Amino acid sequence: MPPVHRRLHINLDTTWVRAATDPLFWKSVFNIFYNQTIFILLKNSVALGAALLLTQVTVGARFFRTVYFLPTLTSVVVLMQIGGFMVAPNGPLQALLIRLGILEGPFNWQFSLWWPMPVLAVINTWKWFGVATVIFLAGLVTIPKELYEAAAIDGATPWQRFRFITWPLLNPQILFILVIDVINGLQMFAEVFLLYDIKGGPQHQGLTPVLYLYSQAFGEKNVGYASSLGLLLAAIIAVFTWLQFRVVRRDIG
Repeated sequence: MPPVHRRLHINLDTTWVRAATDPLFWKSVFNIFYNQTIFILLKNSVALGAALLLTQVTVGARFFRTVYFLPTLTSVVVLMQIGGFMVAPNGPLQALLIRLGILEGPFNWQFSLWWPMPVLAVINTWKWFGVATVIFLAGLVTIPKELYEAAAIDGATPWQRFRFITWPLLNPQILFILVIDVINGLQMFAEVFLLYDIKGGPQHQGLTPVLYLYSQAFGEKNVGYASSLGLLLAAIIAVFTWLQFRVVRRDIG
């Protein structure tokens, strides 16, 4: 092997090993899965509840369907500014929690080790639950009403009708939402960039994979290493997408 090719081969091997063993990269991956676990459970619970309620609304249905979707149409910059203000130490939410006795005093969550990602999950739920609501609504209207009527005649409770009819028949929508949520979470950039600095906070509590890639490429001017991290991130996304399809399709079958 020529010396130039040998050096290139060694450099590529070194870059891949460095990327695969980079503690900050894996911390960013942990951060985003911590965030997305809370976000997926919270957002989809709210969205499914809203969709179930909207199927029962007859008066003002168009108005309510417009209102819940408005945050989705709002700029992420605006929502992050509003959300950051709401949860700030001198913001209205903490003032309410202090008055209710839940908090003893103002709390700077940005310097906490565990709170930045849950706060981000709540703000993102506010923005994105409208999309999931639309998807759940599309699934709910395709479920034959005869199934509910037959179950009610047989004495099934509302919970049993939801568990054995609604939930299984919404599996295709659930699969789609989960795949999109995981992919979007691993690609999250603007939200954390607006709430935290390029480092993801003083202890990297808000660091995400894409924010770390950005800091390496444009902050550290290490474009080659950032490219390796990007390929590693793409592989992680592909693996988790494949696993989700396998698990949910097995449940459907």
